[in-house]
Amino acid sequence: MRSVVYEGREVIPSKIVCVGRNYVEHIFELDNEIPENMVLFNKSNSAVTDTLHFIQSDCRFEGEICFLIEGGEISGIGFGLDLTKAGVQNYLKQKGLPWERAKAFDGSAVLSHFVQFRGNMESVEMKVWLNGTLQQYATYDLMIYKPQQIIDEIKTFMTLEDGDIIMSGTPKGVTTYQKGDLIEAKIWLDDKLILERAFSAQ
Repeated sequence: MRSVVYEGREVIPSKIVCVGRNYVEHIFELDNEIPENMVLFNKSNSAVTDTLHFIQSDCRFEGEICFLIEGGEISGIGFGLDLTKAGVQNYLKQKGLPWERAKAFDGSAVLSHFVQFRGNMESVEMKVWLNGTLQQYATYDLMIYKPQQIIDEIKTFMTLEDGDIIMSGTPKGVTTYQKGDLIEAKIWLDDKLILERAFSAQ
């Protein structure tokens, strides 16, 4: 089983629960409709990796604020890249089929280490750079569904095990990447930088 590092110890997530279409401007950039209900999908443990690999030419990266769950609540915070095979996803969407082939393949959840969550959730902020250019920006206020709402909705039909990870959705700015590209991410809480991570595409 694949693991992530949380405050210096290895944690094995049984699953990664992902939120789709959680930022209005991202919905519009992909010509999607604002959903009536929260869009949720899962990635399996085999999707977890700490290395960014080039998958194919139309594979997009989607930077996301991630939460690690313990005791049914948010315990840790980290950063993740939700890798998406765009052409496959577009086909599946047109046919009304599930997205797993496009978004849940092995290595599709590229995750940083996690740090303990301490602070005011409403102050959370994320920035993502591609080769030195600001590509994505996210805040609590820009989220359609806030972290506690996400947890509450997941719990209506699925158990969150200790170590499970929630990927809270991506803001606008998703794009493809190539071998050698550098993706850098930083997360702030209460105006304090709490996490930074860089991934060089292999």
